[in-house]
Amino acid sequence: MHTRHCFFISFLVYYSTPLLPEYINAIVFIYRKRDFFLSLIYKSGVLFFQSDNERLFAQHLQNKLLPDHTYSVVSGGEPLAIPDLTWEQLKQFHATHYHPSNARFFTYGDLPLENHLKQIHEEALSKFERIDPKTEVPSQPHWTSPREDHVTCSPDALAPDQTKQNSLCVSYLLGDITDTFEGFTLSLLSSLMVSGPNSPFYKSLIEPKIGSDFSSVVGTKEGSFSIGLQGMAEQDTEKVKQIISQTIDHIIETGFEEERIEALLHKIEIQIKHQSTNFGLSLASYIASSWNHDGDPVELLRISESVARFRQALKENPRFLQDKVKLYFKENTHRLTLSMSPDHDYTEKQATAEDQKLQQKVQALTDKDREKIYQKGLELLAAQSQTQDASCLPALKVSDIHFLTFTAGVPVQLCEQPTNGLVYFRAMCSLNTLPEDLRLYVPLFCSVLTKMGCGALDYRQQAQQMELRTGGMSASAQVVPDSAHIDTFEQGILLSSSCLERNLPHMFHLWSDIFNSPHFENEERLRVLVTMAAQELANGISYSGHMYAMTRAGRHLTPAGDLQETFAGMEQVWDTILFPLPFDGRSVAFVSLKFEVLLFEHQVKFVKRIAEMPDLSHVIRTLVRIKRHLLNPDNMRPVLLLIHQMQFGHQIHVWRRFKFAALPVQKCVSKADAPATCGRFIVG
Repeated sequence: MHTRHCFFISFLVYYSTPLLPEYINAIVFIYRKRDFFLSLIYKSGVLFFQSDNERLFAQHLQNKLLPDHTYSVVSGGEPLAIPDLTWEQLKQFHATHYHPSNARFFTYGDLPLENHLKQIHEEALSKFERIDPKTEVPSQPHWTSPREDHVTCSPDALAPDQTKQNSLCVSYLLGDITDTFEGFTLSLLSSLMVSGPNSPFYKSLIEPKIGSDFSSVVGTKEGSFSIGLQGMAEQDTEKVKQIISQTIDHIIETGFEEERIEALLHKIEIQIKHQSTNFGLSLASYIASSWNHDGDPVELLRISESVARFRQALKENPRFLQDKVKLYFKENTHRLTLSMSPDHDYTEKQATAEDQKLQQKVQALTDKDREKIYQKGLELLAAQSQTQDASCLPALKVSDIHFLTFTAGVPVQLCEQPTNGLVYFRAMCSLNTLPEDLRLYVPLFCSVLTKMGCGALDYRQQAQQMELRTGGMSASAQVVPDSAHIDTFEQGILLSSSCLERNLPHMFHLWSDIFNSPHFENEERLRVLVTMAAQELANGISYSGHMYAMTRAGRHLTPAGDLQETFAGMEQVWDTILFPLPFDGRSVAFVSLKFEVLLFEHQVKFVKRIAEMPDLSHVIRTLVRIKRHLLNPDNMRPVLLLIHQMQFGHQIHVWRRFKFAALPVQKCVSKADAPATCGRFIVG
């Protein structure tokens, strides 16, 4: 039974000091409350219906690649086994695995550490005796020969191509993740092999359109690398195996371009400097897995040292990465080839097994048991219906945001935030003049705008330059309601990018080429991107069902909600699906998962229809029309986030050089006496 096995859990909590006791109580003592356990009975049932083929495949992949210990079972619980779990078993499991002796505490921020340590001790540690939880995960014994296996799944009605619903993945067990430098090297190697249109596996598996997207990957105590395809035809199984083997041989023979390696190291430099609002949580997530398995968290955070060591290894041995590929992939006997195909009876078999389990449990109940369950249900409903006190939660007020506006040729809004040596660019392109027949294509336009190639660059060269010179370039549809006027909103697409200051001219040059000469005419590239988008939408049903239901429910509340439905939800009215529900602006109607899937289906089918078109010329003409409406100086409001005041003249000079002379510019700068590594963020 899955509850007999140990597994590690990390709790990532964003808190202020007054809330710390509440979070500690929720984490350490929650299972002492029987009501919380009872609420899980309902949630477990929901999880059963929310499973999807992608998640199912990833679960089987992990279980079968590491079959001898913890990872051979479903850590979250096999749905058919959950009803057998008793309150006593769960309580005993929690008493050992959720004991402070099995915990890791991570704090981040500018609040005094001593106060945190004192509260953690008083609220949690002082109330327990140290124990040995016996949760160490043994290493998986390595196989002496590769293995193959096959599983089945339910047919996917939303698959981009109904004749291609098979998945195949070859997974390799690598080294222990507590070896920091080896893990760092293998992470870089993985990115070089599969990330972006310049990677070897993208060229050999995705571009030939054998499948719709890469298949799933998993993460455990021992690192693994998985490569394969989903959305492929059954007859292509052996072909895909052969391509994977040939691609590995090709990498060993030719290695990687030096420019791609530099682009990846540049990306790491950007990631180190980019401090977002959840930077602390990202750090905690980054170190959690290795730390939970007794790795050194401080060594993990010394990323610059790992980069320097990596460069030195390449200098001493130019075939350093090729030797790693040969060791971990070519000569690795712990290799699993897993395939999955649809079974038209799969759902019926699952429903039968669930019904049998339910009948077994119900028939064993006495009248007294039924009455007890009913009364407990009423008690639980009463407990969950109580209004919680939200006054203890931290809140940000408009008065807390200090900004300054003045006019000196350029409007400035000022809000102090660190940029850590980066320059940020944002531009809002209004959709006010966009014809109605083009609106449904806006999300697709945003998705492909920075991936088709531009100017003198094809899509591979563009991707390479973006990785080498920027922290990423993207476009997204935006609908921003006015909090003071319910019928007022702003609509547009947001262009976003960032770069190191030294690369600012290169970043603007890329944007200039995208604005003036995007390569929408590359039909084959467009087809690959659309097919991948359709597969990703289909995979996202179980993850995004509630979001789509809420978007649909909010359509009739405000004009902004109606437009958001066009961009991120349903475009057509589903009066035959949704029940008429009253809305008071304070609540969101509950829509069952079955209806959420139906709502989501239209957007998937829209992208799917495009992917299935034999001729994409109409779509290409539509994208060009959208570009003419949106990407012009009269329709843009750009924002520059600068590092300090002295840079502003130089940045504007760079900006003007790349055909933006007609654009008004907003800037954001730090105070004159701020250090060079400090910047400011613009509001508005």
